[in-house]
Amino acid sequence: MKTYDELLKLYDLPLDELLKIAKQYTFNDFEFCSLVNARNGKCSQDCKYCAQSCHYKTNIESYPLMDVEKVLDAAKESLAQGAINFGIVTSGKTPDEDKDFDKILLMVKKVSELGLNVCASLGICDKEKLLKLKNAGLKRFHHNINTSFSYHSEICTTHTYIDRITTCKNVKETGLELCSGVIIGMGETKEQRIEMALELAQIEPDSIPINILMPIKGTPFENYLDKIDEENIIRTIAIMKISNPKSSIRLAGGKKLRLSEENILKLMKNCIDSTIAGNMLTTTGFTMEEERKKVLESSKTLKTLKSPSFV
Repeated sequence: MKTYDELLKLYDLPLDELLKIAKQYTFNDFEFCSLVNARNGKCSQDCKYCAQSCHYKTNIESYPLMDVEKVLDAAKESLAQGAINFGIVTSGKTPDEDKDFDKILLMVKKVSELGLNVCASLGICDKEKLLKLKNAGLKRFHHNINTSFSYHSEICTTHTYIDRITTCKNVKETGLELCSGVIIGMGETKEQRIEMALELAQIEPDSIPINILMPIKGTPFENYLDKIDEENIIRTIAIMKISNPKSSIRLAGGKKLRLSEENILKLMKNCIDSTIAGNMLTTTGFTMEEERKKVLESSKTLKTLKSPSFV
C-alpha cells in the first residue's frame, strides 16, 4: 500500500505522468451498473450535500417504497440495456427503522432471479439484516464513507464516520461484496482526498464509486460548485486507482455536468473500470447507449453477465 507521503507526491506530478501510473492498475474489462431510487426523500439525516434530507427544503418529489413489480420492471430494463449490476437504493438512516424490510428482501429475491448481480444501498446496517439480504440473493452492499475521517463532522452530525466504517466492516464479515466510495468537491482539501483513498484502502471495497458533488439548491452546499475543478477531479480519481489497485473504480454521480466528454474519455482510458449508467438518485446521468459509445471509444471490453459476477 502506498503511504500518505508517496500519494501526496504522486498527486502533484504532471498530469500525464500521474495518469500513466494509474493506467498500470486499471482493468481492461469495463462493467455497467444501474440503480433504482426505490424510496426518495424524508431522510432523518442532515448530510449537507443531500437533497433527500428532511432538514432542508429542496423541492424534490418524496415517495414511499416502490412496489416490487415496479422495481422489477426497472431491473428488466437495465438488464436489456447491458447492465450486469443493479442497485436498489432507499433513503433513510438504517433498515432497523424500516417497516418495509421484508418487502426489500422480496425485491432482492426477484431481481436476483433475473440473473442480475443485486446491490442494495439501505444505510447503516447490522450483520443480522445483512445476512437476511445475503440469503435473499444480495451479492453486494453499498455504503459510502463519503469523505475523510477528518472532514466528516463538516458533512454530517446525525451519525458518525465510525458508524459508516462499522457498516462496511459488517458487510465484509458477512461475506457480501462491498461497494464504498466518496463524494468529492464538498470543500475538502487535497490532503483529505488522499486520506479518503487510504481509508478506503484499509477496508478494501470491491467497488469504489466516485461521485462529484452536484450542488442542490436548498442544501447547505448549494453554492459549492467551485470547490473542485476538472483537473483535480482527474487527479483524485487517479490517486484512488493507484491506492486501491484491486478495487473497481466506478465513475458515478455528477460526471455528466462536472466533466467534459474529453475528460470522461481520459478517465476511462486511464483510471476507471466501471460506471453507473442512467439516472442517479436525484440528478440525471448518461443513458446506457451514451456510456457504451464512450467505453468502446476508450478501447475497453464490455463485461457481460457471462463473465465473472464482479471484479
